[in-house]
Amino acid sequence: MIIFGTSGKTIQLAMLNLLCGFCGNPAAHGLRKRVTKFTLFFIPLFPIMPAKHSTQCTFCGAESEISKENAEQLLASAGGQPQGGFPGAATGNPFGGQQPQGGIPRQDGGVPPQGNPYRQ
Repeated sequence: MIIFGTSGKTIQLAMLNLLCGFCGNPAAHGLRKRVTKFTLFFIPLFPIMPAKHSTQCTFCGAESEISKENAEQLLASAGGQPQGGFPGAATGNPFGGQQPQGGIPRQDGGVPPQGNPYRQ
């Protein structure tokens, strides 16, 4: 018995700030590439269709398909911005350089107490 079929994989190439054509808001858009491959015994072997590129608005969720050339142009305009990152983000910190809870100075200049505040 031979088991064959197809499998699709979506790869997020970049996050871009674009003006959405559906909702009209300037929002982040995910630039994605979808590749469909032939599988034999659930092992992906080779692509059977050309890759499809699309952008999806993070504000309204609208997705639009774009050409490969347009996707390459958008990827080049991203200028090496790391995926999921944004300007001003600290390297390795997904929260944009925010300080951890224990390290925030208080208004009176003291350091917040350590330990469980609900335990007496």
